[in-house]
Amino acid sequence: MTQRSEANIQRDIMLALSEAGCLVWRNNTGAYTDPRSGAYIRYGVGGKGGADLIGITPAGKFLAVEVTSKTGRTTKEQTNFICAVIQAGGIAGVCRSADDALDLIKQQ
Repeated sequence: MTQRSEANIQRDIMLALSEAGCLVWRNNTGAYTDPRSGAYIRYGVGGKGGADLIGITPAGKFLAVEVTSKTGRTTKEQTNFICAVIQAGGIAGVCRSADDALDLIKQQ
């Protein structure tokens, strides 16, 4: 059996969370150098380490989901972002499937 790609897992998670009443957005993060000014510009919620998906649970809590494959690992920055969200009262975690994501929002 072949392993599903993170992109496919992410789509499944977004659909499942949306059907469960969450508002969910893809959080593209990265950086680039502006060719005109030379300025280094970071983008995305949380900068380096920001979760793949961000949103709001049906109860109104901030939601951050780091999507990984069955064998994927998080970086130190991703772990720090997840911890910061939890410490601030939000819901955050690493999810490898739609079921993981649905279990995560049951914490609310």
